[in-house]
Amino acid sequence: MRQEAAESPAVVARQLRENAALMADIGAHLRQRPPRAVVTCARGSSDHAATYAKYLIETRARLLTASAAPSISSVYQVELDLRDCLFIAISQSGESPDLLACTAAAKRAGATVIVLCNAPGAPLCRDADFAIPLWAGTEHSVAATKSYVASLTALAHLVAQWTADQGFLAAINTLPASLEAAWGLDWQQALPILGNAHHLYVIGRGLGLGTAQEAALKGKETCGLHAEAYSGAEVRHGPVALLDEGFPALILAQDDATRQGLEALSAELAARGVDVLIAGGGNANVTRLPTVASQAALAPVLMAASVYRMLAQLAVYRGQDPDRPPHLRKVTGTV
Repeated sequence: MRQEAAESPAVVARQLRENAALMADIGAHLRQRPPRAVVTCARGSSDHAATYAKYLIETRARLLTASAAPSISSVYQVELDLRDCLFIAISQSGESPDLLACTAAAKRAGATVIVLCNAPGAPLCRDADFAIPLWAGTEHSVAATKSYVASLTALAHLVAQWTADQGFLAAINTLPASLEAAWGLDWQQALPILGNAHHLYVIGRGLGLGTAQEAALKGKETCGLHAEAYSGAEVRHGPVALLDEGFPALILAQDDATRQGLEALSAELAARGVDVLIAGGGNANVTRLPTVASQAALAPVLMAASVYRMLAQLAVYRGQDPDRPPHLRKVTGTV
């Protein structure tokens, strides 16, 4: 896991280089034939990337973006009206039967289909109008790392070309160096706090929610830690009642309009005796984790690298083998 996560900067550099012409073509197509809405389809870590896609597309392309429930197609056998919609399927393997069924149904229903996949020849790519390779290479660890970072980068690259935002595109092209710096950050302060914890909330908001979801999943998979992800707003609607001494919170904050609320939440929790770890913000009585300065829309990509390094360390600290999580396998064939 650690070795593959460390490859993320090189993966992203290759992806940006190899996909440059393809992304420009897709961006031109979407400007010439603007979709009326966007639908994403994914499972697991890829669905966390889809959460990022929702906030990225809605804030930058200003287009309604919703997540598909694959079982509508694969189990209920219902086909939706997706005429003039953009359908984005995200998968590492491109083999899961429910994603195949949902993507094929979207194609029949008249959607423009874009597939982001780490296996360009995978069955999922058959129904794609545009297949975007992630270029992450082989991932042996059950816990996906570099492919998640590659998915976020591809989505950012897609939106930058779609919206013809040259400033955002220039920032994306700095990601390989920034990821190298983010991977090198030391989050070992988190280990004593999380080392003996039984439960953890990972809290983000907006563009950062997807990486909070990803951090919580990896906490379960690799560390044997019951971790749940919430938005900084949603956690107040009940779940915050459980947070107390011995039940820590990891807050991931990017420097945008959501930061102030997350910092206020961190202060409230710390005042109650909750051990609060915060990346991208901070105040008194919390443990601050270092971050790399970036555009807010790219902060979740960089934080993923830092999260993966910390969780790989945490797994060993807790006596777990992050490469052999119990009851899991690399490709999950849900229907």
